[in-house]
Amino acid sequence: MDKKKVAGRLLRLRGTRSQEEVAAALGIRQSTLAMYERGARMPKDEIKLALARYYGCSVEALFFNENDTKRGEMR
Repeated sequence: MDKKKVAGRLLRLRGTRSQEEVAAALGIRQSTLAMYERGARMPKDEIKLALARYYGCSVEALFFNENDTKRGEMR
């Protein structure tokens, strides 16, 4: 699991939504989401699941896929 690739996927999936909006939907702090998006931290398993559900993709595609995929290919 490459933190920088995951960070890039999270940023791309968030799109024009604010960090505050996404963090509130997930029940985490904005600063925590920012750390995930910078590649400074990896989320715990329950947050990985929540992120995948929120963005409509699988946990595997979001966190473990070695290919740097686009949103439509993550399902």
